Amino acid sequence: MSESREIVLEPRRGALHLDIGEIWRYRDLAWTLTRRDLAVRYKQTVLGAAWALLQPLLTMAVFTLVFGRYAAVPSEGLPYAVFVYAGLLPWTYVSGAVASASQSLLANTSLVTKVYFPRAVIPAGACVAALVDLGIASSLLAAMVAFSDARPTAAGLALLPLIVAFCFLLSLGCGLWLSALKVEYRDFQYVVPFLIQTWLFLTPVIYPAAIVPEQVRPLLALNPLVGFVEAFRAAALGHRAVDWPLLCASAAATIIILTSGLWYFRRVERSFADVI
Repeated sequence: MSESREIVLEPRRGALHLDIGEIWRYRDLAWTLTRRDLAVRYKQTVLGAAWALLQPLLTMAVFTLVFGRYAAVPSEGLPYAVFVYAGLLPWTYVSGAVASASQSLLANTSLVTKVYFPRAVIPAGACVAALVDLGIASSLLAAMVAFSDARPTAAGLALLPLIVAFCFLLSLGCGLWLSALKVEYRDFQYVVPFLIQTWLFLTPVIYPAAIVPEQVRPLLALNPLVGFVEAFRAAALGHRAVDWPLLCASAAATIIILTSGLWYFRRVERSFADVI
C-alpha cells in the first residue's frame, strides 16, 4: 500500500525575500522573454535593429538644430552633437527600459495567470532587452569620439560598464514600481508617458548640469539619473573629471529605489493573478 503525502504550499515570509537560486532556475525563461521582446520590437520592420541606432541619432539631430544652433546651449567645449548624443545614450536606455518594464506584466497576462515563476523575471527581462539597443547605439558614439576632440581615458572607459550597471538597476527599480502599480491602478498607463517626458527635461541631456543655478542644483541632484548621465558623458568623452559626489548620490538613490521597488513588488505580487 503506497504512502500518501500531503503537499502544503506556503508563501515566503518577508516582502523583501528574494530567492536567488529560484531566479537562477528560471534563467531560461528570462532569456526566452528577452529574446521574444527583441523579436517583437522589430518584427515586420524594414530596418529592424537599425532603429536602435536611428532613434537616438534622429533625436540628436533635432536637439542639435533646436538647442545647439538656435538656442546656443553650451556644450562644455565639445561639438553639441557629440555632447548631446553622449547624454542621450543612458537616457534613451533608462527611459526605454522603464517604459517596457512598466508594461511588461500587462503584456504577459497569460503567463502571470497560468504559470508559476518569479514575477520579477518579467520586468527584469525587459530591462535586459533594452541593453541590446544601448550596445548598438553606442557604436555610433565610438565613431563620433574617434573623429572629434574627445579624448577618453582608460580609467573613464573602465567606469562605463559600472555606470551602465547602475542604469540597469535604476531601470529595474522603476520598472518594478510601475509594473506593479499598473496592475493595481490602470490609470498609470496614462501617467507613465507623461512622467518619462517630464523626466527628460529634468535630466541634463540637452544641457550641462553646470548651467543650472547654484541654489537649484541640490534639487537637480534628487534626480537619480543626473549623476549617471553626467558621469557617462565625462567618462565617454574625457573632456572633464567625473563628479564623484554626484555619481555616488545617484548610486545611493538607485539602491533606495530598487530596494523599495522590490518591497512593493513582493508585497502585491500575490494578487497579480486576481486583478490583472
